[in-house]
Amino acid sequence: MSDIAADATGLKHPPLAADVGLIRAYFAAAVAQPGQPELRNPHVEERVSEGVRQRAKPSAVLLPIINHAVGPTLLVTRRHAQIRFAGHICFPGGRFDTVDDSLVETALRETREEIDLASADIEVLGVLGDYYTQAGYRITPVVGLIQPPYQVLANPQEVAEIYEVSLARALDSANYALTWHRPERGHYSFTEGDIRIAGPTVSLMIGLYEALLGFSAQV
Repeated sequence: MSDIAADATGLKHPPLAADVGLIRAYFAAAVAQPGQPELRNPHVEERVSEGVRQRAKPSAVLLPIINHAVGPTLLVTRRHAQIRFAGHICFPGGRFDTVDDSLVETALRETREEIDLASADIEVLGVLGDYYTQAGYRITPVVGLIQPPYQVLANPQEVAEIYEVSLARALDSANYALTWHRPERGHYSFTEGDIRIAGPTVSLMIGLYEALLGFSAQV
């Protein structure tokens, strides 16, 4: 992964084309590597402590890339108002369960449960490095490609809304804002229209962006 960092005004990465071929090539190359590097936390905040990291609950999310002819998008959901992290916009996913054979299966199962997207309709391209949260989760991001037409249906007990955001905009640092809460603490967000994505979800978007950017510089 590239060693690109943010400065006090935010990300300063060059934009990257939303090229599904590049994404496929990245994960094809990653298969030959022994393991993916851990995703960095781009937010300006204290590092997740070793104690929290050691006790972190394994979980997985799907980063669903919808391969529209007019340009790929990322699918995200708004969590239901009556569940944990209510109202947050996030990727489908959740905690590892003993019924799952792997964290990839966790991401696929949770996606079926949350938005009724069949696993057969998802081409799993690969996984990014793990990401640790202050809330005590170790998230494994699974990147999947979906070819239209496709069908989704929000589980009303978990998902309030389903959205798509432009992958091209997600691969352009101009669309990420760094908001400072105090001199030593700031958080990134991504905005498209009325959709504002923050927290670990925006970290995973930046993680995908930086992984692809670092790879594109090598090919």
